Order: sequence, then C-alpha cells, then structure tokens
Amino acid sequence: MRFDLENKINYQKELEKEIRIWSEQLRLPTILLQACCAPCSSYCLEYLNQFANIKIFYYNPNITDKNEYALRVSELARLIEEMPMEHKAELIEGEYEPEAFYCCVNGLEDLPEGGSRCFKCYELRLRKTAELAAKMGADYFSTTLTISPLKNAQKLNEIGLRLAKEYGVKWLPSDFKKNGGYQRSIVLSKEYGLYRQDFCGCEFSKKQAEERRRSSISK
Repeated sequence: MRFDLENKINYQKELEKEIRIWSEQLRLPTILLQACCAPCSSYCLEYLNQFANIKIFYYNPNITDKNEYALRVSELARLIEEMPMEHKAELIEGEYEPEAFYCCVNGLEDLPEGGSRCFKCYELRLRKTAELAAKMGADYFSTTLTISPLKNAQKLNEIGLRLAKEYGVKWLPSDFKKNGGYQRSIVLSKEYGLYRQDFCGCEFSKKQAEERRRSSISK
C-alpha cells in the first residue's frame, strides 16, 4: 500500500512554501534531519542543501544489530563526504539504543509493517530529534522517512507537528517522495554505489522481507 495516496495535506507543497519564505527573507536556516540510511538521505540532501544548512542525525534504535547499524551509518558518512553540496552537511551519530525500541513497541511485535508499531517507532526517533534540535537551537527538525512509498507521510508529519509544540522547535513538513524524489533517490543510490537494504531496519521488517523473498522463489 502506498500511503501517499491517503494524504489529506500535500506536505511537499507546505515544504515549498517554507523554502519560498527563506528565499524572500534571504535566510539560510539550520535543519536537524533525522536519517534512516544513505539511499533515503541522498535526494533529501541534494534538494535541501540548496536552501539550508543540514545537520544529519543518524538515530535508529530499531536497527536489527550493530553490524547493520554500523554499515548504514558508514554509508551515510561516505555519501556526505562524496556528494557535492552548496552547503556541506554535517553528520551527527546518535547512540545505538535497541532497548528503547523494544520497550517502545512492546506488545505490538506481531502487527504488520506500516501500522501502529511503525507509528510508535516514528515517534521514538522524531522525539529524540526534536529534543536535540531544541538543545542545539536548530531552526527546524525533520526526517528523511517521508521519501519512502512504504512510510506514512501523513502520520510522520502529524507526529512532527505535535512534537514541535512540545519541544518549541519548528517542524519542517515534507513528503520527499513527491515530484520524483523517490525515483531520484534510486538514481543517486546507483550513482554512488550505496548499500540499499530491502527492509526498514527492525527485526520484524527483516522477517517480512525474508518471507517475501521465500514466497517469490517458491512461485
């Protein structure tokens, strides 16, 4: 199911409104951008760095194990180093806290991907991002997650807007998959030879990906 079809608000247009305001005011805001991986970050960085200073926050306690976690953050660091940017991004690596993820989704382990368990995970990561954005005095916080057709951009923006009120830092609305953003991320991933995983990150999404592979092989 592609969640962008459910959206009642076009958050990409909301993002474009913010960018026009920056241009009119000759502003170069600072955005703390939570990132799940290099492929998803590629287009977001290419797009946003024209208009803002980007600090990439790699905080993903849902990742299955330390090796997967380390591989994803190393690829993200390489992308930032190799990608030409008008305003160079900075990588901030968060703590690997799998216990926080398991506590957050306790009792929701058997739910299908894309439902309440994922929404809890969204909030866990965005809350940590909002907290850090407030501490560092960033102008906005946001996430690369909205670039995925499998992520609920409506819910991500709803959570972000709610946390913005709680932490007193602006949420940057987005739906990065719009206007060919997701397709561009695939092109950039190939261009930079990025490791492109076939599951979101948690053990539950990994199991579902493995089941899909087995099912396709048996057909």
